[in-house]
Amino acid sequence: MPENVHSDGPHVEIEYCNVCNSKPQCLELASVIRQQIPEAQVECRIGRRGSFEVQINETLVHSRLSSLAFPQYEDVVENVRNARDGRPVKKVTEQPITECVVQ
Repeated sequence: MPENVHSDGPHVEIEYCNVCNSKPQCLELASVIRQQIPEAQVECRIGRRGSFEVQINETLVHSRLSSLAFPQYEDVVENVRNARDGRPVKKVTEQPITECVVQ
């Protein structure tokens, strides 16, 4: 079995910024993934300032640090499904930025 394929389902790690209060988005995305792919192991963890980084089986598919946007949840779910099925994962589409607060 390849090194990054997990027998207990794909592993999704979401790093979020506590200062930016991104925890609700993390919990929402985790819930969407778990509803559609129950075998996925989803972990939310506090990370770097300004972050909302999504990794699937250790492959970065979204970085708010580089895009300044949140991911499209359905694209993340599609990637988790791909990882589960042994297909490659790719960068996800970002949501348009509707509000921006610079502090």
